[in-house]
Amino acid sequence: MKTVHALLLFVLAVAPVGLAAAEAEPAPAEVEDPAAPPLPPGARRATWGEVAIINDSLHKVAESLSRWAYTEHRVVRDGKGRVKSEQVIRFDPSKTFSEQWAPVQINGKPPSSRDEAKYRRRGEESDPERPVTSSRRTQPSLGEVLDVGRSFIASETETHWVFEIPLLKFGNERFPPEKFQVQARVRKEGTLLENLSVLLRESFRAKLVVKVKSGDASLDFAQIDPKHPPTLVSITGDADWSILFIGGGGSMELKRTDLRRVKPYAERFEVKIGNLKSIDF
Repeated sequence: MKTVHALLLFVLAVAPVGLAAAEAEPAPAEVEDPAAPPLPPGARRATWGEVAIINDSLHKVAESLSRWAYTEHRVVRDGKGRVKSEQVIRFDPSKTFSEQWAPVQINGKPPSSRDEAKYRRRGEESDPERPVTSSRRTQPSLGEVLDVGRSFIASETETHWVFEIPLLKFGNERFPPEKFQVQARVRKEGTLLENLSVLLRESFRAKLVVKVKSGDASLDFAQIDPKHPPTLVSITGDADWSILFIGGGGSMELKRTDLRRVKPYAERFEVKIGNLKSIDF
């Protein structure tokens, strides 16, 4: 089960460019960049104003994510649809770090003392004053490798834009730009982010022994309160892979309910998450 979950997160990971790349001024639509790759059929280059819209929409969502308390229901299934793991967790960023994550139900049963300790550690590890004890290199989140300044319009209707957002290559082993496609759907009225999708274009080998054959993820956002930007409400995704010629696959479904806007406990340290790092899953 741990292997299934880890590989799904590798392929799917949603929720949430370095700031410099996102805020770089894009070329106007009428100016062609000779270094830019050709666009797919039906697509067109975005104007300055349109790139500013997707950049602003993503940043507003990223900056707001840590201000919501919610109940999260996460289900992981194997390739045959059988449930391998099911968790119901309550998250409340207004509480002290050790209390922020509280398991409600694990695989249909009340949480054990081990489960409670696991989620207590998860909260404690997010404490900005906690000493860093690991030298292990962390992988960038999806948001940190979005090259928003080079976004283009993949499709458009009277009500929505669908932006395709290229991925940065440098320092991005998790989402190789030639292998993954990222698109964002934005509603024109209110310029609100509604969906981010991640699609594996073609198979690739990760860490030599794992061949990822296919995978996709979809992150849905909704505006819970008209006074605030949309927030993440669900993630669905699946993946297919092989390890040393042994095939595998699975899917993940995540839903957030009982959302409530709160003041994060971390704000007493005047700590803010920079750029789009929080967009991931």
